[in-house]
Amino acid sequence: MSETKLQLVIEDIEARQEELISLTKKLIAYETPAPPARNTAEAQGFVENYLQEMNFAADRWDVYPNDPNVVGTKQGTDSAHFQSLIVNGHMDVAEVRPEENWEYAPFEAVEKDGRLIGRGAADMKGGLAASLFVLRLFHEHGIELPGDLIFQSVIGEEVGEAGTLQCCKKGYTADYAVVVDTSNLHIQGQGGVITGWVTIKDPNTYHDANRRQMIHAGGGMAQGASAIEKMVVMIESLQTLERHWAVSKHYPGYPPGTNTINPAVIEGGRHAAFIADECRLWITVHFYPDESYETVSREIEEHLLHAANADPWLRENPPHFTWGGESMIEERGEVFPAFEVDPLHGGTETLKQSYQEVLKETPVLDVSPTVTDGGWLAEAGIPTALFGPGELSEAHAVNESVAIQELLDFSKVMADFMYHWCHTKK
Repeated sequence: MSETKLQLVIEDIEARQEELISLTKKLIAYETPAPPARNTAEAQGFVENYLQEMNFAADRWDVYPNDPNVVGTKQGTDSAHFQSLIVNGHMDVAEVRPEENWEYAPFEAVEKDGRLIGRGAADMKGGLAASLFVLRLFHEHGIELPGDLIFQSVIGEEVGEAGTLQCCKKGYTADYAVVVDTSNLHIQGQGGVITGWVTIKDPNTYHDANRRQMIHAGGGMAQGASAIEKMVVMIESLQTLERHWAVSKHYPGYPPGTNTINPAVIEGGRHAAFIADECRLWITVHFYPDESYETVSREIEEHLLHAANADPWLRENPPHFTWGGESMIEERGEVFPAFEVDPLHGGTETLKQSYQEVLKETPVLDVSPTVTDGGWLAEAGIPTALFGPGELSEAHAVNESVAIQELLDFSKVMADFMYHWCHTKK
């Protein structure tokens, strides 16, 4: 009987696609760009009410003012013996600047040529809306799952404010997790990202008229240096390490050299009458799924300290390092842990089988070229996969869009997967 109900749900997804499109438009209409952030409360309130209408126990708390997480839990009928699932997505979307040339208002979604256009359509309100729509259909058809189902609508992913990390810290866990972010319906793992600050500081301060004595023979001020010029030594050393990584490290599915060290921002000096006594370099590091941000940052530190030791002034004034952070807005730093998808895990096998059964195609299992919150779930010990609608080329783009057929296909696969995974015995 329950399998019959599942088939009715899948048929309803096609027959009631206008409801799915309307729900996606509704979420897009909430203006939740980050930056500036602090603007998701109304949208999250809608999700909270939506979940409560389907008898989910809703937990809502502020991660930042006006930016709450919402977690809905539907306890299974036999939780002790059947597998549990987390479905995770973020409510914030990429920023929209006034000078961007949108064909339509970015928060008033429009259907055109089989696509839905609006900020967040691909990244990732389409995935959120489709997942919620499946839960609605389960509720309407009276489908009760034996395993627990946890739906997480989080904030801050676009600016490294890992709402998902806060869910993990609150103790939310499951036997498997699917992050329904942009993956073009590929089942994916991902590399990781960490930002860091390299700081060089002269303990002394000098008038710029002392520069001749610092750089010419017989000047007698070997103890002084420009922190900006010394940072050049660090940048060149980072480029050497980056090139070494490109030839010494690899991971299936990534082009060589995907692991990069980007000198993104440099700050330094007081004003033109001073020798620069401090310089700060903000770097962004991309690393592979089989690496951790702890080991990668330690490798960079060791390399730069060796380079500093070869410089007479830096040997006495070595660089200092600050890594990561929980907000690009509040702390100017972020971390996205990497994770690998275990192709032999039961959850992955079930997802692949659902894809095959529903779409009559073999799913693609590969790696994302970007990062998502999935790394935090994996780091918490939860086997995780990235699987969602939308092409990465559309994420953050002007006139961002998602194919309506892909929303439908995703919804059908997720309905089949949720049902069968939560009917799988532990």
